Amino acid sequence: MPKVIFEAETQAEIVAQVRRWLSSLDADDEGAISVQQAIEQGAELTKDALRIIAAAAPRPVAQNDLVKALTGMGYKATDVTKGRLVDGLQNVEALTGGSVLRAVGSRGRNAVYEMNVTVAKQILKTLHGVS
Repeated sequence: MPKVIFEAETQAEIVAQVRRWLSSLDADDEGAISVQQAIEQGAELTKDALRIIAAAAPRPVAQNDLVKALTGMGYKATDVTKGRLVDGLQNVEALTGGSVLRAVGSRGRNAVYEMNVTVAKQILKTLHGVS
């Protein structure tokens, strides 16, 4: 029987993982997602990166109140930026009838793919200690 497992240290992290998983189900058969979904997934990726960076720090640094506050500020800034982008795009879509967002959609998927490859390569270099 298929099983889905989410692992995290807090309930908020599990909720974020479940939301990402559920939003991945919203993609059509070709894997296309809306611009809003791309922004939301990008924001969650950014928050995951913040969490990973904070968790990778030595325990005394990771448990420091300053690091926790900066990580929290990063989460908030990401959420505010996501909200403003989505609101702005919805306004553009309403004004143009969606023609602008459709034109950007296919280019956006390519940009996200290229960004993910670059990020993945940098992460692999960091993990393997290559400069």
